[in-house]
Amino acid sequence: MKILTSTQLKELDRYTIEHEPIASIDLMERAAKALEAELKRRWDTSTRFIVFAGPGNNGGDALAVARLLCKDGYTVQAYLFNITGRLSNDCLQNKKRLGDVAGALFTEVSSQFSFPEVGQDDVIVDGLFGTGLNKPLEGGYAGLAQRINACPAQVVSIDIPSGLMAENNTYNNPSAIIRADLTLTIQLPKLAFFFAENQPYIGEVKTVDIGLHPDGIASIHSGISLIERNDIRAMLKPRDPFAHKGSMGHALLVSGQYGMGGATILAARACLRSGAGKLTIHTPDLNNDILQCSVPEAILSHDASDIRISRAISTYDYDALAIGPGIGTHEETADALHAFIRNHPGEMVLDADALNILGRHKEWIPEIPQDAILTPHPKELENLVGTCSDSYDRLEKARELAIKMQFYIIIKGHYSMVCTPTGRVIINTTGNAGMATAGSGDVLTGILAGLLARGYPAHEACRLGVYLHGLAGDIASERLGEESMMAGDIINALPKAFKKLKE
Repeated sequence: MKILTSTQLKELDRYTIEHEPIASIDLMERAAKALEAELKRRWDTSTRFIVFAGPGNNGGDALAVARLLCKDGYTVQAYLFNITGRLSNDCLQNKKRLGDVAGALFTEVSSQFSFPEVGQDDVIVDGLFGTGLNKPLEGGYAGLAQRINACPAQVVSIDIPSGLMAENNTYNNPSAIIRADLTLTIQLPKLAFFFAENQPYIGEVKTVDIGLHPDGIASIHSGISLIERNDIRAMLKPRDPFAHKGSMGHALLVSGQYGMGGATILAARACLRSGAGKLTIHTPDLNNDILQCSVPEAILSHDASDIRISRAISTYDYDALAIGPGIGTHEETADALHAFIRNHPGEMVLDADALNILGRHKEWIPEIPQDAILTPHPKELENLVGTCSDSYDRLEKARELAIKMQFYIIIKGHYSMVCTPTGRVIINTTGNAGMATAGSGDVLTGILAGLLARGYPAHEACRLGVYLHGLAGDIASERLGEESMMAGDIINALPKAFKKLKE
């Protein structure tokens, strides 16, 4: 599913109007009917709706919804804010239509406004501003947003909460954004919905299909998309009935200073659960016993140091290299990492302390091979790209680095985002808050290493890896609940995740 910018959404509206063809007022009516159907599904006629409409097409949608609700027996109190005396044509038309409905409670506000009494059983419909907003709300509109936020009623925003911009909110005013309990977004979700700092404003998000032209969606180039299950299912490689461990890929995991063997165990088990035929772990000698007991399927390569990764070994016999979980940041380890980066000829995953070391040695970043995969959480990413003001800024800087260096960056989070060497961003939608637990990132590293060793190219391994990681987390959450999940539960759910994808 594509994520379109606010400008592209306007293009899609125009395309639908021209090619369906359909009049813009009729398209607005179709949207209003879909929005009203969702409201009727959630609330019966005992609910009073208080509708706040702005002067543009978002306000036109809101007025049309108010009219439809009124005709269906709901008590509706509608307010149209026409401060400048300029309404969009479709908003003006819906103002007239609402005025023709007997019993409609309608007020047009041009200057002074007395905020109505609102009870906790009421529902406020926010239709003040849509995706066309390009600056923070100010003055009376900012005050109105604050009054709405202070109400005990539930708030439903049409398309996007008023005051929130569809993409970049870096310079927005948080106190002047409506906090919706439910956002009924039209046709496609907006990029802003996938950033953590915007979650308090959007509430539950429900995408409402209003039949915008599919050819229009297909024709508009978008650099951002959501991972969809059917695409992931199509990537899965069949296992040859005559396969043997040697033909299923050999991964090398470089992991674990002494005392951090747990990270190695998690990454190793995830790698093997992801289909790799063989796994070798290069680790300090003092991790030997715990690894031999916990992951007996793995081969161990002992470092010269008992306590840390101190040297690189030849990687030519391995199909994929994963390095970073629990290795620490000692300078001896840093030098070993540098040697691994320079000498490894194939697929590579860099995570955790490998990224922390690179943050201190940015001059080594250009030596990372093309198509390598970096898996930072936000703080690790900032060590590489510098301080970021918010999630949008973080995404833009990660995308720029991925393009410049021609590798993949997976920004880990509730919606993990894959930044590709071509500039595309792919957003993952599986996963849950139960995965916010130590070791989850090590599991992802292991999954990616297993997939790369198995023969998936990096662009497929990234998408399949984050999707499987989140899907396994969802399966574990269904069984255990979010509070009690541990990283090992994600690994234990991987077999069911693969099986579920194949169904």
